[in-house]
Amino acid sequence: MSAQNSTEFFLIGFQNLDNYKTLFLISLLNIYIMTVSGNLLIVVLVSTSHLAQSPMYFFLSHLSFCDFLFSSNIVPNMMHITLEGGSPISFPGCLLQFYIFASCTATECYLLTVMSFDRFVAICVPLRYPSVMNGKLCLHLALWSWVLGFLFVLITVSFICQLDFCGSMIINHFYCDFIPMLELSCSDVSHIVIETFFFANVIVLLPFLTVLGSYVSIFWTIIGIPSSTGRRKTFSTCSSHLLAVGTYYGSLLSIYLFPSGGQSDNINKTLSLLYTLGTPFLNPLIYSFRNQEIQKQFSRIIFFMKNLKPSLSC
Repeated sequence: MSAQNSTEFFLIGFQNLDNYKTLFLISLLNIYIMTVSGNLLIVVLVSTSHLAQSPMYFFLSHLSFCDFLFSSNIVPNMMHITLEGGSPISFPGCLLQFYIFASCTATECYLLTVMSFDRFVAICVPLRYPSVMNGKLCLHLALWSWVLGFLFVLITVSFICQLDFCGSMIINHFYCDFIPMLELSCSDVSHIVIETFFFANVIVLLPFLTVLGSYVSIFWTIIGIPSSTGRRKTFSTCSSHLLAVGTYYGSLLSIYLFPSGGQSDNINKTLSLLYTLGTPFLNPLIYSFRNQEIQKQFSRIIFFMKNLKPSLSC
């Protein structure tokens, strides 16, 4: 069957939930609401305040919007699949979900790399920070993170469009992922595997090594600070980003380094659940709700809203 025709996949999601289905759905809904609220709140707080002039918060707003897209692309359909005990999805719909998912993953890798560069300049060459991290460069770095993320994945999607699919159209997952889709193809996929391996290095490995190199220089600079107070204060400026990088790459690598097939499919889905739910949910907590500037801006909005209500009532 040609992919360009009427191919339809069937996502089976999580099976054998039995009496836990309602609890699982309620948990998904609550986490999704908090994820969307937290990330959109960061975007609003940064874009409507002086924080947008700071490179760190400017990149953070892009990261939060990326997490919002990422989560909204996966979780609502996951809840539908869980409720129905499985659900069909058309080939264009499956391809679109994969494209948004993979593109947001790539974009987040680049944004985390850009943020590590920002921390490197701020800590290792602080005197040059205002001139290096100017508004024009920040805008270009954020823009190219989005462009490259969506462009590289588009090449992979164009190859998938040329595949033929036959036999069982059942995807043992709760979203359309790359490997489960290839396993259903009756075409030769060796060229796609080679191409994907190349882009995986460009999208994941190269940014990860860049982040790693940045933090080696950062730690070396921090060690050279004579006072312990100065070291703690300097490290605190990059601790949130370091924690987010560890969480993101740890969950990402655990999924795609884990072998597929057999009993490991259930483990892979569990790891994917932690990745698709956990990372977008935790990033607002890691980056912002422990950040004094974000807290101050949030308090200003709450104060403004409280003062606005009496005015409206009058």
